[in-house]
Amino acid sequence: MNTIERLRLPLALAALASTVMAALVAGLATEGFSHLRHPLAVLGAQQLEWRGSLFGLFAFVLPGLVGAWLALDLRRRLPQGSGWPARIGAQLLLLAALGFAAQGVLPLDLESLDGGIGRYHATAWLLWALAFPVGGLLTSGGLWHAPGWRRFAIATIAAAGLVVVCGFLGSGWVGAALAQRIAFGLWLAWGAVAATAPALPFNRGAA
Repeated sequence: MNTIERLRLPLALAALASTVMAALVAGLATEGFSHLRHPLAVLGAQQLEWRGSLFGLFAFVLPGLVGAWLALDLRRRLPQGSGWPARIGAQLLLLAALGFAAQGVLPLDLESLDGGIGRYHATAWLLWALAFPVGGLLTSGGLWHAPGWRRFAIATIAAAGLVVVCGFLGSGWVGAALAQRIAFGLWLAWGAVAATAPALPFNRGAA
């Protein structure tokens, strides 16, 4: 097992822990904040100055960059014969991870949620929320018949579908704040699944 293979899972789990811990610590430190009512992005709002920037770094930027690295590594390990759907899907998974990271770079403006820099934050979220499901479905389709990749394909389809449900439909069932957290958690957990996806000997140099 080389260094990259040893780092995959620890980094994926660290990304998940980073977002969770940042949310818990910042939530406790922010007066009036409720995880049941408010989106996570409130903790990174520009009005919170350095505290918001620190939250954005650990909740979005670092986990997003880890997700981007995992997507690139997944593309490198795609088996021969997976075809263009898996390759395009992997590129969209990379785009989704960068969108997730961008949410920490483009904070909300609590005084103008629908304008200014807040619009860019919403665009970054939408990029993540659309690119991950589409990329996941394409990647899964390309890997469906690849030896050893069926479980990963099934898990990816499930994660993609649930992110769509939580991101666009779940607010009416469990509330927007909780639905958002479930969607983020699913994506971060999927990173651990991607980290443990098989790397067959003939994968090297594929794609």
